[in-house]
Amino acid sequence: MDSDSREIARMWRVYRTVHQMCRDRNYLVASSDLERTLDQFRSEFAPSGKVDRVRLTFVVQKKDDPSNQMFVFFPEKKSVGVAIVREYLGKMVKESVTNGIIVYSGTMPSSADKARAQLPLGSRLEKFHESDLLVNITEHELVPQHRVLSDEQKKEILKRYKLRETQLPRISIDDPVARYYGMSRGQVVQIIRPSETAGRYVTYRMCM
Repeated sequence: MDSDSREIARMWRVYRTVHQMCRDRNYLVASSDLERTLDQFRSEFAPSGKVDRVRLTFVVQKKDDPSNQMFVFFPEKKSVGVAIVREYLGKMVKESVTNGIIVYSGTMPSSADKARAQLPLGSRLEKFHESDLLVNITEHELVPQHRVLSDEQKKEILKRYKLRETQLPRISIDDPVARYYGMSRGQVVQIIRPSETAGRYVTYRMCM
């Protein structure tokens, strides 16, 4: 397999994982995007033999709120600088999209990271290196089931167990699973592990 073919296969895996991640964040994702074969990916996004990253960009909307949308960007350049980030921020603001993800192949300097923070309050632009998305980490046999709770579910859990937020165990906002689900500070995730005695063991962690 030549280098171009390897790159196409690599990006096919990344593109599939990104769509799975959007689905698991409760965005609407077409079954055709989840089930796209390597040959279909090559025909659609790499007809010339090289992946056209610009064409990979897509937008999804929440299942229960069509106004809540998210862009997923795939920069052409390996180094994602301030100009590229500002271009994406401008596109998000122009189209009233509050969430975005940059999937990049090379580097992103600290200046670009600072630029990502220049969105209006309540908006967010995340970043993932392609290597982080080659496999879906939530499907690994050693990763237990995670379920991000809504604000109402969080209140119910705190009330049921008579806990304050500060008493919950923590999960870092930089934890790979927290990043996969796009967790924000203050959100609570339910973690379900198999148990030989009880069938399953449930814990809760708050993102910090």
